[in-house]
Amino acid sequence: MRTSRFPLFTVKETPADADTLSHQLMLRSGMIRKLAAGIYSWLPLGLRVLRKVESIVREEMNRAGARELLMPSIQPKELWDESGRWDKYGNLLLRIQDRKEQWYCFGPTHEEVICDIVRSEIKSYKQLPVTFFQIQTKFRDEIRPRFGVMRAREFLMKDAYSFHLDQASLDQTYRTMYDAYTRIFTRLGLNFRAVAADSGDIGGDLSHEFQVLADSGEDAIAFSDQSDYAANTELAEALAPAGERPKPSEICMKVDTPGKTTCEEVAAYLKVPITSTVRAIAVVGSGGFALILVRGDHELNETKLKKIEGFGDYRLATEKEIELHLGCRAGYIGPVNLSLFSDIRGNRTLYTATASAPINEPRTFMLIVDRTVDKMADFVCGANKTGYHCKGFNLDRDIEHGYVVTDIRKVVEGDPSPDGKGKLGIVRGIEVGHIFQNGRKYTEAMHVSILDDQGRTRTPITGCYGIGVSRIVAAAIEQNHDERGIAWPEPLAPFQLALLPLNMHKSPKLRTAAEALYTELTAAGYDVLLDDRELRPGPMFADAELIGIPHRVVLSERGLDAGTVEYKGRRDTDNRDVPRGELLAFLKERVRTSSQLS
Repeated sequence: MRTSRFPLFTVKETPADADTLSHQLMLRSGMIRKLAAGIYSWLPLGLRVLRKVESIVREEMNRAGARELLMPSIQPKELWDESGRWDKYGNLLLRIQDRKEQWYCFGPTHEEVICDIVRSEIKSYKQLPVTFFQIQTKFRDEIRPRFGVMRAREFLMKDAYSFHLDQASLDQTYRTMYDAYTRIFTRLGLNFRAVAADSGDIGGDLSHEFQVLADSGEDAIAFSDQSDYAANTELAEALAPAGERPKPSEICMKVDTPGKTTCEEVAAYLKVPITSTVRAIAVVGSGGFALILVRGDHELNETKLKKIEGFGDYRLATEKEIELHLGCRAGYIGPVNLSLFSDIRGNRTLYTATASAPINEPRTFMLIVDRTVDKMADFVCGANKTGYHCKGFNLDRDIEHGYVVTDIRKVVEGDPSPDGKGKLGIVRGIEVGHIFQNGRKYTEAMHVSILDDQGRTRTPITGCYGIGVSRIVAAAIEQNHDERGIAWPEPLAPFQLALLPLNMHKSPKLRTAAEALYTELTAAGYDVLLDDRELRPGPMFADAELIGIPHRVVLSERGLDAGTVEYKGRRDTDNRDVPRGELLAFLKERVRTSSQLS
């Protein structure tokens, strides 16, 4: 390809509204242009990269036995009513009406549509198992689209769905997809980890995320330093500290802590380690009012809390609710004197205000204690009196009612690995793939049925497998860049080789040599970008490095006279002269080495 026929839309300045490095480089290199918030046009250079990702994904899905189809992006409301997600999906769902005032949505996912296809077309167990996939544009109306195509509203996704009569069949396909995803991200040249994950809104019992490791990643991943254990920190189990709880050695006493409302402030004021403090968080769910206790240096894990019955819809308690139930301001709350609000052990009645219940309606009160706190003695906590905390508090001695002990916190660096092997480390990641086992969540709701070998009607179980095709492009840049621009892994590069003749427009001899080498390289199977613009060498080199082409060959009159060309790999620090007659053999070896490193 020649730049005269393939214009580059590079810019020098970093766009002011680009909030991540990948976003900046995709705009600067001319890969994308913003049309509206979270909506981007893919320019020719970016589209070449996107298509390369798409090609590898398609090849591996076909290899895994999935069958490609294409489902409409616009979906009727009736299907989403059947699954119960028309209202549940919330504001992420873009709802639209046609001229007949019939409601549709722009599909953020396609579980409803594929179930409609299967219930119409698949009738017998002999047609199962079956896996369908598509590469299709999706739309999710993010409240705050950011990070360019990383969290866009419109994006390209590969989604696949499998249908089975029994769990063993689903397990086998799930493993097949896990292996296919591993091959995909390996072929793309990405440094990634497959991690156990929460199924989120998709639902299901088993789930793995595929995370590209990058410091800019939104997700935190916990991994063992002595095994292959890895999990999203939303899911990673925080084990209870080993050993028994120490015996109380201090008298519980109320101490004045004026204006000290955080564990950090209280620890500093009382001259105690923050690990000797306990943070109390008041929440309200359909199960009532709850007080959550975690160690002062730990964070509440919202995903774990939502798995507790009655708190899947939890919210933080309001100031009014805290004062009503605990008798003090936020910042001073704790498990002190809760017996004043209790009627029976482990099941108290309080007067709690919620969105759906007036203040005078009785609700259930719970005290939920993290495993680490359960093993603590003589700790500092809020005294349920504004301006005061308690020192020397012990749960087993200083409260008169029961409480729930569970894993409710986020893991931290140095925690023991849940598999019993080594310690946990924490790295950042960008989720680029997610696989789920959904069970019968959608097939039951949408009345999908299959006849088994006994002629009985059965509801199939399903798996769901997604890859963010457009997100992969940005994730790869976050992992592969330097101060000069993008440094693509070989399989993702828009062009394999940049051929840069210096001042070709001024030298007929150089033009002839450049055209001959371009023809030779193309015939040898290289994907070459010949820069035939009338540019000075500096801007020409800068563009080649900015757009990240892995191999660069420079032709000059001085080199022609010496019988050499100049070569530089995108990640190399120095140029090298290569005899013109040895170039093809040299490039073959460099490409082989580069592909192995990708």
